[in-house]
Amino acid sequence: CKKLTDDMARITKDSLFGAIELLDNYSDKREKELVEMETLVDRYEDELGAYLVKVSSRNLSGKDSHTVNTLLHSIGNWERISDHALNICDAAREIHEKKISFSKAATEELAVYTRAIKDILNMTVEAFEYDDISMAKKVEPLEEVIDDINLMIKNRHVQRLRAGECTIELGFVLNDILTNYERVSDHCSNVAVSIIQTGDYDVEAHQYIGRLK
Repeated sequence: CKKLTDDMARITKDSLFGAIELLDNYSDKREKELVEMETLVDRYEDELGAYLVKVSSRNLSGKDSHTVNTLLHSIGNWERISDHALNICDAAREIHEKKISFSKAATEELAVYTRAIKDILNMTVEAFEYDDISMAKKVEPLEEVIDDINLMIKNRHVQRLRAGECTIELGFVLNDILTNYERVSDHCSNVAVSIIQTGDYDVEAHQYIGRLK
């Protein structure tokens, strides 16, 4: 189950990165490939989830029980991230079909945000695959920064809108991308916290987050 969930995590990451690439270089063929990847991730979630629920009903050691809980928790988050990848594909198609182009400032801001999202997902997948608690502990601080980036870009967009430097339609597309990026980082945070709890399962998630803040 752990090996298959690792595979699921890698497919999810490839799916999101592929969707991000579509924002600048849209392709119908590539979008169809990403839809197939999302369907595969759904299958992983269904079959792994059903099996892990059966395993969880057995007499397990404390460590194994927490491992099962982490896997169950993580497959749901990987699946949600793949859903957000499809949402980004939708935004990319809209950009392509309507020939939308962002302002220079919005493009630069989105590039910064994109790098942060790629960083947090790379970090989370690596921490999950190798059960690396020290790596997992770096995820939540980056998630906090991503929240700040998200708010900052939205505020700057409103300023450009008021100044007539941007359009409402473009703003809707930008907001869709920002929202999906932020949700991806939230799911990364969820996975990271579950990894930390596996290593020190007396630590509750809210206690960890509280101490970190």
